[in-house]
Amino acid sequence: MNVYAIGASKNIGYYSALRLLAKGGTVTFLLRKTEVFDADETIQSYVKSGKARLVKGDALEIEDVARGWAEAQPASQTRLVDVLLFTVGGALHHFSIISGAHIFPEDICSAAILNVVRTIPPNQRSPPTQPKLIAFSKIGATKASHQRLPFAMKVFYSWLLTPPHVDKFCMERVAAYCAGMPFPDEGYRPDLLPQGWKTLEGMPAEGAFKSVAILRPGWLTDGPAKADDEQNRGKKVYRTRIGDKEALGYSISRKDVSHFVVEEALERWSGWEGKQISLFY
Repeated sequence: MNVYAIGASKNIGYYSALRLLAKGGTVTFLLRKTEVFDADETIQSYVKSGKARLVKGDALEIEDVARGWAEAQPASQTRLVDVLLFTVGGALHHFSIISGAHIFPEDICSAAILNVVRTIPPNQRSPPTQPKLIAFSKIGATKASHQRLPFAMKVFYSWLLTPPHVDKFCMERVAAYCAGMPFPDEGYRPDLLPQGWKTLEGMPAEGAFKSVAILRPGWLTDGPAKADDEQNRGKKVYRTRIGDKEALGYSISRKDVSHFVVEEALERWSGWEGKQISLFY
């Protein structure tokens, strides 16, 4: 499997990449700082074998994202990327007791996903060759799904995480547009997307890129992957919900999210393609 990973220097993207590499896949990382893996013996072993490829670049620079595609494609004999793993997230810029956490730039996820879809190579724009695009959002990112959160989380998220959720909402809006997925027009701040974004150069037509899944994990923890525990073999240790209509839960570990990505979503893609999937215990 040939993977192009954006935002995978740590957390879910990193853990997912490790699983894919362990299965024999090749992963091209787009990294602002390639030295982030200098002391990572596991990644370095894959770099030496040619399975991990490190490309210096910024997801907010469209030329860098395009260069990442160009570097990733030759890693496969077919010169195709099988999976685009998009786990970009914003770092905390400042915190306000009134308005909660603020990221910078405030549109990091939505701007980056626009760069990704606008630079999809010409030979991967038709359905037979489209890569599987997995984009990470947050549980409760849309107003409808927010209403399905447990009461405590609903209050907490409304106070603490509205600014990051605005960006994730806009990122979902772009991904859903490309895939032709139903999506609510009302948002927290749809104006965060640039004016005329649907007609930007390279932008796929609405519904032209079907191979998309949007993941909305719950509150993320640093715990182990329960799904890997021998005692849990054959058991469902986390729950999934599709769309905005069902009640949602609280938390899930980053490592269990990576388990879902590699062992479930990619293995049974036809069952998850074109869906917004919430994950929690």
